[in-house]
Amino acid sequence: MESISLPDIDHGRRRFLVAATGAVGGVGIALAAWPFIDSMEPSQAAIGAGAPIDVDLGRLEPGQLILAVWRSRPIWVLHRTDAQLATLPKNHPLLRDPDSKEKQQLPGFVNGDYRSLNPHIFIAVAICTHLGCVPNFMPQPEALGSGWPGGFLCPCHGSRYDLSARVFDGSPAPLNIPIPPYWYKSEKIVRIGELKGGGAQEWSPSIW
Repeated sequence: MESISLPDIDHGRRRFLVAATGAVGGVGIALAAWPFIDSMEPSQAAIGAGAPIDVDLGRLEPGQLILAVWRSRPIWVLHRTDAQLATLPKNHPLLRDPDSKEKQQLPGFVNGDYRSLNPHIFIAVAICTHLGCVPNFMPQPEALGSGWPGGFLCPCHGSRYDLSARVFDGSPAPLNIPIPPYWYKSEKIVRIGELKGGGAQEWSPSIW
């Protein structure tokens, strides 16, 4: 897998997973140079039980992606920039399901181009809907050739997704990447795995 270029991060304050290979939810994945959250990290018992997790967004910089773990699956938490948000409406003609009509998030929860409660903070299950690999974060425009707006590329079979994890037409993947239920406990703390009040903890997308 190609190395992933991320913005400068305070190495003294974050741990990195470097050149490691893990199994998530029974699916083999390769994760290289992606930082995992190191605050409010849930216990292994909580992960195994599928309990909701809290993620601190206080140190998440614009353009930066981190990984959390919920239900033994990797979760993207991406701070999208204004420039990245501006690309999303332009992708419609290129997408298989631009309006996310397939069952990959709770009905009425996060619709439209952003697929998020806060347009700048994007949260999704980091698993390709083709055969379960973890797509690479490829945010640089034209990094994959002319016309590439930035997004995610699956290293296994080439499925491509935009920065809202909507699959590009012609990809092997049949569906957009799932959006888990979540809510904001405060401006900087997001709880992933339930809606406010504790609802939707049993939710699952159509690919699970």
